[in-house]
Amino acid sequence: MRRRPVDFRRPVRRRVSNVLWWVLCGIAVLLFIFVLSRGSQIESRPVITKRPYRHDRIMEGLNITEEMLSPDSVARQLSDQVSLAKAFVVIAKESNNLQFAWELSAQIRNSQILLSNAAIRRTPLTTRESGTAIRDMALLLYQAQQLHYDSATMIMRLKAKIQTLDEQMSSVSEKSSKYGQIAAEEVPKSLYCLGVCLTTEWFKNLNLQRKLVERKQLDMKLKDNNLYHFCVFSDNILATSVVVNSTALNSRDPDMVVFHLVTDEINYAAMKAWFSMNDFQGVTVEVQKFEDFSWLNASYVPVLKQLQDTETQSYYFSGNNDDGRTPIKFRNPKYLSMLNHLRFYIPEVFPALKKLVFLDDDVVVQKDLSALFSIDLNGNVNGAVETCMETFHRYHKYLNYSHPLIRAHFDPDACGWAFGMNVFDLVEWRKRNVTGIYHYWQERNVDRTLWKLGTLPPGLLTFYGLTEPLDSSWHVLGLGYTNVDPQLIEKGAVLHFNGNSKPWLKIGIEKYKPLWEKYVDYSHHLLQQCNFH
Repeated sequence: MRRRPVDFRRPVRRRVSNVLWWVLCGIAVLLFIFVLSRGSQIESRPVITKRPYRHDRIMEGLNITEEMLSPDSVARQLSDQVSLAKAFVVIAKESNNLQFAWELSAQIRNSQILLSNAAIRRTPLTTRESGTAIRDMALLLYQAQQLHYDSATMIMRLKAKIQTLDEQMSSVSEKSSKYGQIAAEEVPKSLYCLGVCLTTEWFKNLNLQRKLVERKQLDMKLKDNNLYHFCVFSDNILATSVVVNSTALNSRDPDMVVFHLVTDEINYAAMKAWFSMNDFQGVTVEVQKFEDFSWLNASYVPVLKQLQDTETQSYYFSGNNDDGRTPIKFRNPKYLSMLNHLRFYIPEVFPALKKLVFLDDDVVVQKDLSALFSIDLNGNVNGAVETCMETFHRYHKYLNYSHPLIRAHFDPDACGWAFGMNVFDLVEWRKRNVTGIYHYWQERNVDRTLWKLGTLPPGLLTFYGLTEPLDSSWHVLGLGYTNVDPQLIEKGAVLHFNGNSKPWLKIGIEKYKPLWEKYVDYSHHLLQQCNFH
């Protein structure tokens, strides 16, 4: 075979590139055909028609909002009648007109049925179908107005009812306060029995009197300022016994503890008998009666002088001179008791002592108190735990700041403190004539315009600027009227049952009674005889 000349031969590369180009074109055509075929398939599918949902039908029907806002709407008129009728139903029931309330309720149901049917069928209410209901309801509403069920009359009625309820609540609150105060002041039969039994025991049992004579040989202890001296002023034998017993049992060295007890003539023999027949871990106990203090007379003591005043006697003992405006707690005669006010005469009662801890008879001691006697009072007379964690325990709570004397001398936001566990520096007391300060303020409160209640307000005035704050753990208050944090109770050295709910009363707070009762020996034959349990 004859070969072509070299010049006429086709290049190999050009043939290869042409083949490749044709292949690419073919692929592109095939892809185009495939896309077209897919599009035709999608278009050839049957169109799915949307189902007409109920929501769409609702939107195509009556617009409820527009219907109710329209001033010419029958439905709106009927709905307004129903709302007003519902209010009249309540008023009719309050007025005890049950028949009329029933008629209104029946007509309300008829109107609500009409409104409900219109909403279901999606067509407006017509005057023709609702005219009877509107007319009947209008007649009932007119009748309600004739019965003075209009808003102005009802406002007056409600105001009168609120005032009546306030008066009832005030009356109930006053009665509750009175009964609570009476319950707190009553002497339980068991305590009365104990006093009688002890007095009888004292006069018929010569051995008890001999024991007291033998103990008088320990008089040196009563004046020894190296010992720990405590005082309690009380006419409650069992409560005083708990104070002494709890102090003795929690003391590291009971032999160093001396208790000075002061009571009244009535309980003197019983108190002596009880502390003669019982031993308190070696604690020295002295019992006195305030009637033996010759210096305690009306010429020296303002409270005794006030007791001779006819108006004061009427205020505290008759309760008829101010139409009951003063709460009963302010009129309690115990606030004029010398056993309460004797705390302001401690240097006179114990002339040989230099430092002393005062305890109320409603406390329980659960820690050793010897460290109190080494506390530096920094030249102050009274060491006490402050109670101003809340605003109601500041001076303005206890004193009348509308009086110019109080306003001029005392800061209303000064921090209050509590009686019940106090350390007194009797040397500083005598030096600063603190009893004289007390007399000054007591004499200016004859008309009870500076303060009304108790011994704490005059104490705040007397020891103003003379009180050294103590750590709060030394004296935990509130166990006689409120809930107290259990951690505070656990850490507290002295627990104070201040308030009406004393632990020896039936109205005592049950969860706190065991803290006091564990220092009572219920196996004692006299306690069993007097039904203590």
